[in-house]
Amino acid sequence: MSITPRYTTSATATGGRDGKAETDDGSFSVTLAVPKELGGNGAGNNPEQLFASGYAACFLGAMKAGARLNKDLPRVPDDATVQATVGIGPRSDKGFGLTVALLVTLPGVDRAAAEALVAEADTICPYSHAVRGNIEVTLTVA
Repeated sequence: MSITPRYTTSATATGGRDGKAETDDGSFSVTLAVPKELGGNGAGNNPEQLFASGYAACFLGAMKAGARLNKDLPRVPDDATVQATVGIGPRSDKGFGLTVALLVTLPGVDRAAAEALVAEADTICPYSHAVRGNIEVTLTVA
């Protein structure tokens, strides 16, 4: 598989989970903090929140792309949402691992059509490609 990027971006982190991250163009900057549940003070954002935000936005975009590419799929309503819930915890072998649950809400779209659209988006979304076989992902249509 070959990929020719149409867009690239760069971000630099300092201080690890208790630090800062900023895109090299300065358009995005975030203070990072370990969540209270993992022993930190929670006074900032964490990589799991950033991953959840990115995956949710990307998956919604993939649904729109899927509907454009496949005219048999329904149009994505303007009030559609994707909620990504990301969990982190120790792996049984070593280190930590992630879990992801995507909850898709497509108001006014019947269940079968919504499920077909979600399945199509899962074949398009670069986040889905990146995690497939590495992270447990659950897809649910509300």
